[in-house]
Amino acid sequence: MQHTLRGRRRVTTGALALALMLALRPASAAEGSPVGDRSALPFAIAPQPMATALLAWGKQANVQVLTASGAVASWRSAGASGLLTPDDALVELLEGTDLEREAYDAHTVVVRQRQKAGNATPAPADPLSAFDPHSVTPLATVDVRGILSDDGYKADTTRTATRTESNLTDVPQSISVVTREVIASQQAVSIGDVARYVAGVQYVDGYGGSPLFLIRGFDAGNGMTDGMPNGIARTEDLPPLIGIERVEVLRGPEAILGDASQNNNFGGAINVVMKRPQADTIRTLTWSAGEYDGARLGVDLAGTASNDGAWTYRLVAAGQGGQRTPQGNGHGRGTYLAPSFAWQGDDTRFMGGLEYVDNRVPGPEHTVLLGASLSTASPYRDLPDVPDDYSTYRTTRAVFEFDHDIGDDWSFHSQGQYVRQHSDGRNWSYTPGDDYGGFLVPVARSFRYKGSYWTWQNDLRTSFSHGDTTHTVLLGFDVARTHAGDSGIGSVEQSMDTTMDNDRSAQIITRPLSFDLATGARMSEKFNALVAPVTTVQNLGGSWQTNAGLYLQDQVAIGEKWNVLAAIRRTTYQLDTHWDDGMPRRQRKSRWVPKLGVVYKVAPDIALYADTAVGFQPDPLLGKDGQPLPAVTSRQVELGGKFDLFDQRARLTAALYRIRVDHSVDLVSPEPPFFATPGPGQTNRGLEVEFTGNVAPGFDVLASLTETRIHNHDDTRPTGTPKHQAAVWGSYRLGGGTLPWGIAAGVIARSKSYGRTSEQGEYFGIPGQASVETNVTRYGDHWRVTLGVKNLFRRTLYAVNFDDTFVPIRQGHTVLLTGSYDF
Repeated sequence: MQHTLRGRRRVTTGALALALMLALRPASAAEGSPVGDRSALPFAIAPQPMATALLAWGKQANVQVLTASGAVASWRSAGASGLLTPDDALVELLEGTDLEREAYDAHTVVVRQRQKAGNATPAPADPLSAFDPHSVTPLATVDVRGILSDDGYKADTTRTATRTESNLTDVPQSISVVTREVIASQQAVSIGDVARYVAGVQYVDGYGGSPLFLIRGFDAGNGMTDGMPNGIARTEDLPPLIGIERVEVLRGPEAILGDASQNNNFGGAINVVMKRPQADTIRTLTWSAGEYDGARLGVDLAGTASNDGAWTYRLVAAGQGGQRTPQGNGHGRGTYLAPSFAWQGDDTRFMGGLEYVDNRVPGPEHTVLLGASLSTASPYRDLPDVPDDYSTYRTTRAVFEFDHDIGDDWSFHSQGQYVRQHSDGRNWSYTPGDDYGGFLVPVARSFRYKGSYWTWQNDLRTSFSHGDTTHTVLLGFDVARTHAGDSGIGSVEQSMDTTMDNDRSAQIITRPLSFDLATGARMSEKFNALVAPVTTVQNLGGSWQTNAGLYLQDQVAIGEKWNVLAAIRRTTYQLDTHWDDGMPRRQRKSRWVPKLGVVYKVAPDIALYADTAVGFQPDPLLGKDGQPLPAVTSRQVELGGKFDLFDQRARLTAALYRIRVDHSVDLVSPEPPFFATPGPGQTNRGLEVEFTGNVAPGFDVLASLTETRIHNHDDTRPTGTPKHQAAVWGSYRLGGGTLPWGIAAGVIARSKSYGRTSEQGEYFGIPGQASVETNVTRYGDHWRVTLGVKNLFRRTLYAVNFDDTFVPIRQGHTVLLTGSYDF
């Protein structure tokens, strides 16, 4: 009867009736039972309905809880947290109710209504006779609703990988879940911070383009929100972390879930799970202050909005100000507002919400290379001719979710989102100056970009059993449509005018700057006369992209040892744009995308798995015959194991994988008409090991190790791919006293990698690096305050991949103060 609940879970209570019968037997506080066990464990159970609180307690204490739905349905628990014995934690949960508990055996606890006049349950006719479970008449099915937060560092369920609520150990795939507790412990302030300790993931800074994630050596694409692929996404468009419930990293190609964008996303995807309405009352204020991040303030409110509890709400709001870079670029600020409401009936649930993000981000600290080595980096990280180096990103999102229980184990789920994005800004970089007498010419760029997309997913689900085999079948249909850039035709022209054209929604203006990056001197008047007129205006063409698919999945549980996941998708991609002469152009591609995985449970806490999956990515570029290039395909094979350790409070996941792509990066002719040829393809192999969870009372650990080998099929050297990467984070909460303390520290390290210059194609080394961070936390009954230091030893930190035109320098030694208060 241990279940982890997120959203809504239907629980049959035939076992609950059995619990009533068991509760009538005399209690036996056997040695080793939770009632008699005095060893303290870390409990983290938030205030919530009693039914879900007991399930959380049973899971954290590794004890089976038996009860009856009628006894606990009307009660709420104030929760229990801290280093407590299982018995003391259960006493806290039941405090203020008329419920009592007693041990039935060494690993089972019965919770029932306190026996008193008026509610006493008659004893069985013969209490000494053997109990016959077949004599119990099952109670009617009841719905247990509520949300259980992930327990500490370790999470046990995912909804994204299978589009149904599934235990991680039953899914034949490597999946990492970053919980709220991890985010708070590490003082993360952005998605980039969240992914740093995840195996196989790298965060790459961008300029003139947005930062991006690499998973298993491939661009992670636009990612997903609540399991829905995003048509356009940038890290600057994502909400602040106060609006996010958890972050899931799915490894391997995710075309099976509809993620078939043009971003080479064969290594995996990052899914952001947003906070949603719930009946449990939440009143949380969060804040932070840092030297470069400025000040942040956020509020998270949730609870019931009607007397009968049918209506619930969530309101998340946040603001940021004072963000700047070490060299002085400022003007950073942010605004976030996300209201949502939900209605719950007997068989139907509907949720609707809005999100608004308005971020202004200062240009990142960076330099450029004047040769094929880091030793040739220009000493100038900021130019006097670009005083306001920042960009603005505005995103509006509307979302809905609909669930309906049809009956007889059938249910229907539908969800969708509509997103509008607008960005504009300015930055500087440089371009090789072959046209200007060999000078290296810095350039200032202004840009504007608009886009919109919508996604709609529909799933019909059912479950049935035959003997010891249970099938959970899902039939889905989804469609996504993205409008990117301008509706007109792209063009490049030279102009003296550096003013953005308000009639164009996608435009880039590039203006040379009279500044010598090597000496810091301004260029001569002769050079100024030569360079000044050469300002280019690039009007970006636009396109409509449509992704649609039919999806069939069967999750098969065979006895207690085997789980099989079989899925197939018929995916169709269509691109609508224009030829150079203005004539409409349409590219349409379809293919079958299969996925198959098997899990074998050697023991209840050891699961071995194997799976294979296909990736699919359309290619809009034109080949020598004037026709679009063939779609890019990949295939991944993965073997792994998942091991629950420390009484199931921690999990070790290990995975071996191979991903083979038929052509990775297209080769474009440098001369008009710029025909493209398919790239050489590549094969990525690797080993990933990840550990997360509680290893001792108050001591939590998150660690990962990644070994990567990438082979380009044309034998060129891969760039931005360190062979070794490791990270470890640990936090320890000191018990005792009314105001406990906590300490935490972490190390992130990687080996060297290689970059490549943009014009000459020369390779240069990017050194291996390590960064250390630490913090100390003070806990109160309803608050926590954390003081931390990032990059403790003041190292000069570089990204894992860059070229000569943009060398990002990671934020240096930083002191950060964060806190939260539940009111």
